[in-house]
Amino acid sequence: QVQLVESGGGPVQPGGSLRLSCAASGFTFSSYYMNMNWVRQAPGKERELVAAITSGGSTNYADSVKGRFTISRDDAKNTLYLQMNSLKPEDTAVYYCNVKIMIMGKWNDFWGQGTQVTVSS
Repeated sequence: QVQLVESGGGPVQPGGSLRLSCAASGFTFSSYYMNMNWVRQAPGKERELVAAITSGGSTNYADSVKGRFTISRDDAKNTLYLQMNSLKPEDTAVYYCNVKIMIMGKWNDFWGQGTQVTVSS
């Protein structure tokens, strides 16, 4: 049973930093072809793809976070990370870990419960 548990969110002042973690269980990073994403949703807004990383290590970022956020993963720890620097009030949102795993030719989509990030002075 796949489980994704996010942590690391909380309140932070503008210009500050946070590192989000997504600990995965029920599967091993190195055993599957995957796309791993951080997605956020601010109040009253649609979900937004913030950052993505493929099994091959290719990364992609939303224009709004380029140069400030870094996605990475530690296969030994089965954990996905999002390093967020120079945070702005508009980064306030619930951040979700999303993993798409290719199993027997079919994509399977899994989500964590989310972690709140609040950027405010």
